[in-house]
Amino acid sequence: MSKEMIKVNDLSVAFGKQPVFQNLNVTINQGEFLAVVGMNGAGKTTLIRTILGQLKPKHGTIITDSDLKIGYVPQFRNIDSDYPLSVSDFIGLNFTGLKWPWMSKTEKQRIQEVIAEVGLSKIANRPLGKASGGEKQKTYLAQALVDRPNLLILDESTASLDPNTKEELLKVVKKINQEQHLTVIFVSHDMELVTQYPDHYLWLQPDASTSGPINELAAQMKEGIVNV
Repeated sequence: MSKEMIKVNDLSVAFGKQPVFQNLNVTINQGEFLAVVGMNGAGKTTLIRTILGQLKPKHGTIITDSDLKIGYVPQFRNIDSDYPLSVSDFIGLNFTGLKWPWMSKTEKQRIQEVIAEVGLSKIANRPLGKASGGEKQKTYLAQALVDRPNLLILDESTASLDPNTKEELLKVVKKINQEQHLTVIFVSHDMELVTQYPDHYLWLQPDASTSGPINELAAQMKEGIVNV
């Protein structure tokens, strides 16, 4: 039986008197690839911020595994064309903060491993500011993975990418999910990706959120029960 990584019990979150969602119950198991979907304003990013501890719930609890270690990939970072750090050095910031280049041999080896894993070996020494949008997003993914999290959160991280680059990124994530049993939470509006890569879904609504195997979501979409 898979270990529970996150258990959400009767969770309600509100901004002031305005509820975002109420009485949410969902369990995320080790190795699960969960898509979080819903209409704009349904609370997808709010849920992520609550899991990360950035927001306090109005009611309910989030119980996490004692060994939970989170890697987070946002939708956007403000990296302009003059940004000087190389792809490799940027990834290494997750180890060193501002103490580069005093990394251990093990850390340097791990950076090279994750660069190869996400397909960035050819541009490892290129300034990140000169990388394409897809290359930057792969770099953010590599930075999130470099210190070996057991939960990866992708918060609309494919939203600004072209279709081919979206597929490339999700193929990398799926491969790591399957081979390393990495738990993944994927927040997205892109239903083509949602129905192709994750194995479970959480459909957020203000009062009646649902979850289950991804094939159930596809069937509900076809019947017009779910609109996202």
